[in-house]
Amino acid sequence: MENISQQIAQLRHEYVSLPFTKAQVAADPITQFKKWFGEAVKSEQPDPEAMTLSTATPDGRVTARIILLKGCDERGFDFFTNYESRKSREMTSNPHAALTFYWHALHRQVRIEGVVEKITPEESDEYFQTRPRGSQIGAWASPQSEEIADRKELEQKVSETEAQFKDQPINCPSFWGGFRLKPERIEFWQGRESRLHDRILYTLRDGVWRISRLAP
Repeated sequence: MENISQQIAQLRHEYVSLPFTKAQVAADPITQFKKWFGEAVKSEQPDPEAMTLSTATPDGRVTARIILLKGCDERGFDFFTNYESRKSREMTSNPHAALTFYWHALHRQVRIEGVVEKITPEESDEYFQTRPRGSQIGAWASPQSEEIADRKELEQKVSETEAQFKDQPINCPSFWGGFRLKPERIEFWQGRESRLHDRILYTLRDGVWRISRLAP
């Protein structure tokens, strides 16, 4: 069997895209993000809202996972989770975090760095009420990031929760809700030929977004 390192070394993909320059971008990075996100949706990129959330403990141990974007406006980027999960504990102790989007269909990447904060309970409940009932049940039933014996234990918790809320509306748990990442740096990356990629960086300084270009 071929060595996996050899297989990896043989992988090659040429990025062919139109130029992406400072002159083309919006003055505000949220406006630019919404433009690219819309184009990702139109390109039929699978799960365009999927993003990597990177967090770190106070002593600098980094973890990352794929989650889903659930809102974006001038205030920042919203996502939801169990407040007792590992990522929530890390964001509570160290609010500096990063988001990364990769839209393979367009050879594009967006990197966002900033500080996270919890959104209001009212905002969390408003979103929670839009979730399918099965997802609402799951939020109550799953002790996210805690060790469980097996799948059967989880299914038992789901059954118990279904019985608890039978024929009743399901309210948002106090231990579940949203975070908002308030961006301080946003980089837009466009894959180009010969690995000479286009990288446009927005940096927030004294409330004003500065735009610069980075070498690939």
